[in-house]
Amino acid sequence: SAVEQCHGFFAALILFVLPAVGGTLLSAIFLPEYITVGASAGIFGLIGACLADISLNWSLLFNDFVNKGTGHRHTVVLLVLFLDIVVNSLVGLTPFVDNFAHLGGMAFGYLCGTSTMRRVTTDMFGAEQKKTFRSTLKYHFGKFFGIIVTLVGMSTAFTLLMNGDGRTSPCPSCDALSCIAFPPWTSYENKWWYCDDCGSVTADARIDSNTNQFDQLTLHCPGGDDVLIDMGENFENDKDWLESMLP
Repeated sequence: SAVEQCHGFFAALILFVLPAVGGTLLSAIFLPEYITVGASAGIFGLIGACLADISLNWSLLFNDFVNKGTGHRHTVVLLVLFLDIVVNSLVGLTPFVDNFAHLGGMAFGYLCGTSTMRRVTTDMFGAEQKKTFRSTLKYHFGKFFGIIVTLVGMSTAFTLLMNGDGRTSPCPSCDALSCIAFPPWTSYENKWWYCDDCGSVTADARIDSNTNQFDQLTLHCPGGDDVLIDMGENFENDKDWLESMLP
């Protein structure tokens, strides 16, 4: 509501919707086998907009004429915002929390914020600021640059998503940005949590030449281990059933 009150409904709509869509696109590209729901990408977009507001008006945050000795309050706000970003990013390294949507939304929110956030000048506080051709050009360039980069980035992400196979990520090692098994220095059995690698499990089924039925299943785990499962007589020997039971 504060963003809407200060910058208007249309700006607030852009700062929430575009980062929400952009963050979701990045999540779908880099985590294709997971389903992400929620409005967190849009919320992080608002955090990115706050960062854009700070960067655009950085010269006024600690300006003695503007703050009249109360600049320390802005230092506290910056520290709280920085701590909020760090904590949420660390939480995003746990399972079932999507850092690609969060950080992607924040990046798109920052870009949108550079185009939609109002730039505050010292003129508002009674100190005239001389305008030059360079400052005017810089103002108009920054006004449109962020939103243009956002739209180009979202179009590129959408193209990559449509051209993908819906199963593999263009950067498999980038999964570490969204989930890390913890603690990393302990053995696999002693970790506090694991990242869900079920989507990368493959299997081979062996058919008994005498009975012409499946008698053994070999699971190829993400860590490189193979698990042999004896089908026996308690398993159904239907190929469609086997495929439906695999991760």
